[in-house]
Amino acid sequence: MKKSLSLWLLAALCSAAHAQQTMTVSVSNPMSVARTDVPVVINLSAYGDVRSALVTCNGQEIPCQLDDLNQDETFDELCFLADLDQKEKKKYSITLSATGEPRPYPARVFAEMVLGNSKDKTLKKNQQNNYIESLTARGDAAYTYNIQHHHGVDFESELNGIRIYFDARQTLDLYGKFNKQLELKETQFYTDADQKARGYGDDVLWVGQTFGLGAFRGWDGHQPTLVEPVKTRTQRVVSYGPLRTIVEVIDRGWQAPSPLTSHPSPINMTLRYIQYAGHRDTDVEVLFNKDVSDYRFSTGIINVKGSEEFSDKKGLRACWGTDYPSTDTLKWKRETVGLAVLVPQQHIVSEEPANKDNYAYVLQVKGDRMAYKVTYTSANESFGYHSAKEWFEYLKAWRKEIENPVKVESYRVPQKSQK
Repeated sequence: MKKSLSLWLLAALCSAAHAQQTMTVSVSNPMSVARTDVPVVINLSAYGDVRSALVTCNGQEIPCQLDDLNQDETFDELCFLADLDQKEKKKYSITLSATGEPRPYPARVFAEMVLGNSKDKTLKKNQQNNYIESLTARGDAAYTYNIQHHHGVDFESELNGIRIYFDARQTLDLYGKFNKQLELKETQFYTDADQKARGYGDDVLWVGQTFGLGAFRGWDGHQPTLVEPVKTRTQRVVSYGPLRTIVEVIDRGWQAPSPLTSHPSPINMTLRYIQYAGHRDTDVEVLFNKDVSDYRFSTGIINVKGSEEFSDKKGLRACWGTDYPSTDTLKWKRETVGLAVLVPQQHIVSEEPANKDNYAYVLQVKGDRMAYKVTYTSANESFGYHSAKEWFEYLKAWRKEIENPVKVESYRVPQKSQK
């Protein structure tokens, strides 16, 4: 009996040891400037079934996030944010468990999709509540723009707020803030007079058919083309936070133009937008179902009326200008914004001359994927930039940080054997 009990205890201890794995992650800042909220992302493919995680630094718990990117009920990545002084190096201890649930932390980002329900008279303005996580429309749907309450998925950090139109434009439209805080759960992109009086932000950009802030489009050899026709168009929220939101726009069977071939075959495209807490910039990942080297694409930013342009001729293009934001917010003042897109040089075919609509790049995706970044500021911000000079100087520093990423090294901690 004692032998059986001993064997059971040994098996239980071995099982518990196997259920937890520990690693140490070293994160170092190569720059001579302090950096805050630097994303550290760990691929979990080599760690089996991870159900929960704990991250500590010098014995202090650090908020972290587990994400299931392909929604197969297995977490694919662990994310946490690092604060580093100039040239500083920190070590983080990570415990991965095959049991439990992700730990809750205060939300620093927000994302939502809401079906339009304006006919429900019991709801007050900005209280639409038909929350959904994914929506697919057929390519022949009559008017997908109005299916969702704020015309498409939206997301935010404390510094920004973005919605992506659910139509062939797939444009990023912008929400400007006065204060560093999350607001979209309350305003749902349509700030009322009471919220405005309490210091909430509002829509700050008119986009029309333009790129807005870095929309990804086709290119027919002469001009940008919208993402149409498609068999289906999907928006979905992959992750709600608390440290980053991930949303996707999926275009299946897109008959994208290709100036290099007369009969291009349809392609499937996924646009993944990643918004980190503490960041005004947004990561854009473009994924295709095949090699699209023979196609041409485009992105850029809207030419805000009377805007001042900046380009470093190396993939960073920006502007600063003032215009009325949209017809639904004309009761508010004209808005001043700074916009920017940063595209890796290896994907740039040409930097097109500015026209009345856009500052555009023609792109070649070499293979089946690429990534770029977009960012913006509103002159309303108490924490941001208030002139073209300030904005363009910030962008130079922003690019420098991107080109000097933190160095991340990780290794597993050997588990003690049980005797």
